Amino acid sequence: MATIDGLDALLTALNAGESIPGGSPHHAAMHAASQESLRITAEINGQYHSPDEVRSLMSELTGSLVPESFTLFPPFSADFGKNIRFGENVFLNSGCRFQDQGGIDIGAGSLIGHNAVITTLNHDMLPSRRADMHPARVVIGEGVWFGANVTVLPGVSIGDGAVVGAGAVVTKDVPAGAVVVGVPAKQVGTVPEG
Repeated sequence: MATIDGLDALLTALNAGESIPGGSPHHAAMHAASQESLRITAEINGQYHSPDEVRSLMSELTGSLVPESFTLFPPFSADFGKNIRFGENVFLNSGCRFQDQGGIDIGAGSLIGHNAVITTLNHDMLPSRRADMHPARVVIGEGVWFGANVTVLPGVSIGDGAVVGAGAVVTKDVPAGAVVVGVPAKQVGTVPEG
């Protein structure tokens, strides 16, 4: 794994929710990490790998050991890679795309459906500052299930056991045990107990 100048300081700033000005040293470190992420995800997606090899590559991508119970069906993309954390028994189906600079935490036993998009950055609204980025962590609880083509916006938390229906765009927090669908996602029920 290549050493990325300023990565630790960048992660500290991102995890504190600090804005990253365009053209700053943090911005440069972010781009360097993105290049490493592109290299590793190209390796994941470019040929067949055993589940153990996939976990090894995902550990390299995230910079931390991915649990042995983690499963990924490629292809997968992350445009940063260093701010993703997986609990035990997490499953990512094919086509998932993570923008993880702001941080993505996925709790144990969660199932993330085909083509899920999880975003953690917003660009500044002012055209003169549009290159500035504002991070916001996404937290997905334990035992959460995403249908296919779910999109989660920056700063959202999804409670334990929740179900996010196919095609939903999650713009605000989802309570534990809720079933949400639609654009924007709205609660339509609760997960049965048992």
